[in-house]
Amino acid sequence: MSDSLFADASRRLERALKYVSLSEDTIERLKHPKSSLIVSIPVRMDDGSLRIFQGYRVRYDNTRGPSKGGVRYHPEVSLDEVQSLAFWMTFKCAVLNLPFGGAKGGITLNPKELSKLELERLSRGYVDAIADFIGPDVDIPAPDVYTNPMIMGWMMDQYNIIKRQLSPAVVTGKPVTIGGSLGRDTATAMGAFFVVQTLLPKFDLNPQDTTVAVQGFGNAGAEIAELLWEAGYKVVAVSDSQGGIYAKQGLDIPSIRGFKNSNKGIKALYCEGSVCNIIEHEILTNEQLLALDVDVLVPAALENQITEANVNDVKAKFIFEVANGPIDSAADLVLEARGIQVIPDILVNAGGVTVSYFEWVQNRSGLYWTLEEVNQRLKHKMVEETEAIWKKSQELSVSMRTAAYVYGLNRLGEAMNAKGTRDYYING
Repeated sequence: MSDSLFADASRRLERALKYVSLSEDTIERLKHPKSSLIVSIPVRMDDGSLRIFQGYRVRYDNTRGPSKGGVRYHPEVSLDEVQSLAFWMTFKCAVLNLPFGGAKGGITLNPKELSKLELERLSRGYVDAIADFIGPDVDIPAPDVYTNPMIMGWMMDQYNIIKRQLSPAVVTGKPVTIGGSLGRDTATAMGAFFVVQTLLPKFDLNPQDTTVAVQGFGNAGAEIAELLWEAGYKVVAVSDSQGGIYAKQGLDIPSIRGFKNSNKGIKALYCEGSVCNIIEHEILTNEQLLALDVDVLVPAALENQITEANVNDVKAKFIFEVANGPIDSAADLVLEARGIQVIPDILVNAGGVTVSYFEWVQNRSGLYWTLEEVNQRLKHKMVEETEAIWKKSQELSVSMRTAAYVYGLNRLGEAMNAKGTRDYYING
């Protein structure tokens, strides 16, 4: 499908291949997922009826180690989307030099329509269906859109029941009380924050004079907004799926976050509660937020938010992709031509998988780290790889996205070469 998300994601690979020296065999292998699984999950609903849900798990590549990737619950989950996310995870792990390959999973549904017990039955049913496809040394799921530590805990418990053994390392992002890592819940945003703090000083931008708009106010979006606010950045706009708010003089992010947590939406800020009196603000749509004249734009929602249709409306000078694939490949070229710096998802949001790796290591060793230790290790990783990719972009005179893919391709190519040729289909 020429118009598929995966086809669009693959175009980034094609651009980066001009700057690397890889064998044709390696290139061909990287264009295709290693394995894909589609499952039907029967769930007994609270009213006694039976519903069948479609689930997916894709292992894109495992050259560098067991595959790693989240599981998302969303109405638009499809094999194409999951395959694309697994592709990005492959490069994300290579860019951060983690001993993992890339994977992703998902179930097509609106989780808000299910009760807690229905979600638990669904989550356990998903693990029943994919239990032979995952494992601590094979493929390790984690949270993603509309999944959380509670759901990961159910999945780990179900896997333990099936295998009749305790395997805490089979998933990451689970509750700390059953083997989760401190810092995992804020890792994606914290990692993105370290990238921002590493790069913006190179352009002589100081926090107090830098305006920021954040699209998406879920776990990662709300956390990065608050981290930036605490560091002195002027966060002038935030939005969730229902709409957003804007204040030229800056927003009080902790108050907004607290209000949303208790009222389930940002839009309600216009008509209820004392938060409305903190500062004057305007209502705006997600599309309007993307077009604000700000220094930094942070897309932290879903894929394909900036496309050919609206790319010319974007006025931000820097875009940090906290979401996966928020900019399509055609829009990417336009932004690059206009001199807008796009810092890619495979670097910016890699904090989540990095701390997932830390969690996996802690589960395997039985030695658990403090929050300070986790965050220090995360900072070291994110800053080190950000500096390396920035240096590569300057050496090759290419965008940060292309530099990141070049960086990841070289590491993947080295790993494939180290394993040697595998001519499975030649007899003799």
